[in-house]
Amino acid sequence: MSIAGPALAALNALSPSQLSFIRSLPKAELHAHLNGSIPIALLQDLAREHRTSTSSPPSDLSNEAIQKGIDALLTGPALNEISDFFGLFPAIYALTETPEALARAVSAVLGLFLDGETPQCAYLELRTTPKHTPNMSREVYLRTVLAELRIYNLGQERVGLIVSMDRRMGEEALEEVVGLARNLRAEGEPVVGVDLCGDPLAGDVEVFGKYILEAREAGLGVTVHIAETEKNTPEETMKLLSFAPDRLGHATFLDEDAKRIAATNNTCIEICLTSNLLCKTVPTLDAHHIQHYLKHGHPVAICTDDVLPFRTTLEAEYALLLAPAPLGLGLSEDEVRTLGEMSLRSRFGAQ
Repeated sequence: MSIAGPALAALNALSPSQLSFIRSLPKAELHAHLNGSIPIALLQDLAREHRTSTSSPPSDLSNEAIQKGIDALLTGPALNEISDFFGLFPAIYALTETPEALARAVSAVLGLFLDGETPQCAYLELRTTPKHTPNMSREVYLRTVLAELRIYNLGQERVGLIVSMDRRMGEEALEEVVGLARNLRAEGEPVVGVDLCGDPLAGDVEVFGKYILEAREAGLGVTVHIAETEKNTPEETMKLLSFAPDRLGHATFLDEDAKRIAATNNTCIEICLTSNLLCKTVPTLDAHHIQHYLKHGHPVAICTDDVLPFRTTLEAEYALLLAPAPLGLGLSEDEVRTLGEMSLRSRFGAQ
């Protein structure tokens, strides 16, 4: 995986002993999106096969549009605001719309986080929104993902699946998605939670309350992307908090009332430093909202979000904690170790 930008600068600022410390540190990755974590080399292979195959399934995107998307990911996408981010994914969706291609993508992402002598993390919660394509139902999508997860869970629990609800989904799709998550968990599959994600300005969050309640009653953890932009209203944020999620994704623009609720409930905040910097929802590390949570000893989990477009790794996100300012937050090894422990305690798989 190519590393660049603030992630690379932080890694380069560390000594060999500090790098060794980060690599050996027990930690969990709790906010990683499947489609944003697929290695670019695999996407290039899939694009080449799609282009040359006479039996490639029909796609809403032309080969030229797919290649344009791959080229943007290769060169490093220009993100002027968070909304630019969502334009990166149609090419990825087009290349993973068969069970065979999806299985290869999942296997590659799991290997990225969990393979090697010093894996990126001791435990991974991978999240994805089940897609209905001309080649597979949402159920086939999820069973394909879970078949790959089971390979990594032989002997010990190393990875769980978070099933995502997209804010643009209608109620019929939401009912299907949460029903699948509930039923698959009841079958003994490693489905550990549900997520609310997608365009942060889409949809009416009131709709999601009953589906979140259904998920919780089935024993699933709940995380929601919340207050990602300045345009997300305090009223929307308070509504999402009223659903009592177990974790909060990003939580960049919580106001003081929302912060008090998060503090009262001791709700873990999923922090994605590079993602926030590159999407320009925070101007600098010094101004990052993690500072508030560090000051108050509030639980956080350091995460990658989407390693492909943000050109980072979980190790690099931890490097941003340890590197001296302004390249990092300048935390001590003991402080970073505490954050690693927080992430492990906050995993749905521990509940």
